[in-house]
Amino acid sequence: MAKKSKKSGKGATKTKDYIVVTIAQTEDEAKNYQTLLKNDDIPAVIRKQQPEEFDTGGFAVMVPEEYADEAYVIVESNDTYDDYFDMTVEEQQEDFDDDDLMDDNY
Repeated sequence: MAKKSKKSGKGATKTKDYIVVTIAQTEDEAKNYQTLLKNDDIPAVIRKQQPEEFDTGGFAVMVPEEYADEAYVIVESNDTYDDYFDMTVEEQQEDFDDDDLMDDNY
C-alpha cells in the first residue's frame, strides 16, 4: 500500500470556500486590506490573480463565505474613508496658491 503525500503544509489555507471581497492592484494594498480585516477578526487570504482571471490581474483578498457580508462593509467603509481623505487633500492643494507665499523682502 502506497503512502499518500501531503502537499499542503500546516499553514496552507484552502480557498475553495473563500470568496473575493476586493481586488488590489499591488501586494502592499492587498496586505493592508488583509490587516484591516484581521483586525476585525475576519480571516483573510491573498491570492495573486492571473490577467486572464480578471482584466487587470492584481491580488484578490478573500474571506470565508460566512464572513463575506461583514468584510464587504469593512472594505467599502475603508474605501469611502480613503476617497474622502484623497478629496480633502486635493482641495487643500488647490486652495494653496504660489502667489500667497510671503516675499522674502522686508
